[in-house]
Amino acid sequence: MIKTFPVKVDSGFQVGLRSAIAKGQEKNAGPAPAMFDTMFDAIFNTAPRSLTGSLTGSLTGPLSLLILLISPAVGSFLGVLADRLPRGESVIRPHSACRRCGARLTVPDLIPVLSYALLRGRCRHCGGAVAPWHLYIELTAMGLAAIVVARGGTAPELLLNVALLWGLLALVASDLMWFRLPDLLTGATLILALGLALQPGAGVGPAAALVGAGLGAGSFWLIRITYRHLRGRDGLGLGDVKLMAGLGALTGPALLPHLVGLAALGALTVALLQRLSDRSALAPDRPLPFGAALALAGMGLWVWQRLPG
Repeated sequence: MIKTFPVKVDSGFQVGLRSAIAKGQEKNAGPAPAMFDTMFDAIFNTAPRSLTGSLTGSLTGPLSLLILLISPAVGSFLGVLADRLPRGESVIRPHSACRRCGARLTVPDLIPVLSYALLRGRCRHCGGAVAPWHLYIELTAMGLAAIVVARGGTAPELLLNVALLWGLLALVASDLMWFRLPDLLTGATLILALGLALQPGAGVGPAAALVGAGLGAGSFWLIRITYRHLRGRDGLGLGDVKLMAGLGALTGPALLPHLVGLAALGALTVALLQRLSDRSALAPDRPLPFGAALALAGMGLWVWQRLPG
């Protein structure tokens, strides 16, 4: 626990000073006593409390700055997770390489955001195009970090919130690219959401988080087995079931319908827009990255829950 030491003035000194001010008021016509009372309180009460609060709040300043500084690099790593985990590859080896010429990428090629901008989205060795989603993930990770820092909170809250949003971002990218939701990321979502529920003053407490996790995963599991029984094939991935455990813990049971409704509305809107150029967009056998829609809805509700007022 961080202890703070506000400025403390001896009570005898305070009483003596007030008495002296009162006697001066009796002898001379001067400012109203209320003015002296205001000045007295400002000097000996309000100012020390304000100073103490500022010193305490400033302790999270370096952490906030660190989060902002590392966010581009974290975004780059999230891209690696989203690309390799669904394919069962190590996120450490092999080293990053150009998918066109196979050249190993070195530091000048891997600086988040800057490398893509300076090389104009091209491989430095062969000139082949670099997939733009790398840049999109890095920029989004920076934006999410800025939102968390602007929201503020204690050091544990900052770390838990930014890690949760970064993990959801990786899940969105993974599902969009590979229609997969890796267990490592869905499990981390559940752990981080439960960690947030344990924080003092959390909007969703531990009990509500556990109930939300159970209802979220249980309802999607029921939908999964029911659809398979009726249609003879899977209509909902097991990754979606696991993701709903974490998202249910994040939102609690009260907002679960909002989460699913928002995700369904978003996914349907995108599918309808795609159908304008591709008539098979709504085909029954065409896979839909609903996990990405759920993760995005979870991000949206995270922001909504923390709006002032």
